[in-house]
Amino acid sequence: MPRFALEVAYDGTAFHGSQIQGDTPTVQLALNQALSTLLRQPIETYGASRTDEGVHALGNFYHLDLELSLSTKSLYQLNALLPNSLGVKNIYRTADNFNVRFDAISRQYRYRIYRSKNPFLFQKALHFPYHLDLDTLQATAKALLAYQDFESFCKRNAQTHTHLCTIYESYWQQSETELHYVVKANRFLRGMVRGLVGTQLRAGRGKYGLDEFHAIVAAKDCRLADFSPKGWGLYLEKIEFPEGALLPL
Repeated sequence: MPRFALEVAYDGTAFHGSQIQGDTPTVQLALNQALSTLLRQPIETYGASRTDEGVHALGNFYHLDLELSLSTKSLYQLNALLPNSLGVKNIYRTADNFNVRFDAISRQYRYRIYRSKNPFLFQKALHFPYHLDLDTLQATAKALLAYQDFESFCKRNAQTHTHLCTIYESYWQQSETELHYVVKANRFLRGMVRGLVGTQLRAGRGKYGLDEFHAIVAAKDCRLADFSPKGWGLYLEKIEFPEGALLPL
């Protein structure tokens, strides 16, 4: 059966996460309902990356199987049925055995922080009005590249068989009036990026030094990490797949 992939963007504050949870408003439920209405048959989608409540996405992916063919016109029709907080950016044809979750090569997240109160950034970035030492933040971000086991940054009761991840990029970036943390890896654990951000922010405020940060990572104990940063500062920025996996309609 032909398989298609949808590239979607959404405002996470409008949903209780991305993954379907019965009748609770989620990204996946909204997609399934709109597709079912458009195609006049029950449709199920399968997501590439699960995002928590409040977390935004500039480029998450879902795949679905259809006996019918989708077209560029389908993109317009589908977006007309979706809420304003959710949009489909592109529709791709894929191989019949393609899986948006397991065939992804990497995922990249960005966490946005601003210091001066700005009502236009409320629930789009984290208001953090404290002094931060940027050199310390860059040092902690770089330190993460030396590790593969990130159990300290995985929330309890996560349904995962391994805490091993390969981080390809990890750095802090000044962007006009904002400070961003960017991290790219082959996979992420439940709450991992928010844990990385919160723990680094504590180091950036001088709560502990680089050696203590290394000790937290190595301890494999999530009680030592800080998961307090709000979800609304976090963006799933992009997901990469093997070349040629996504074919334009």
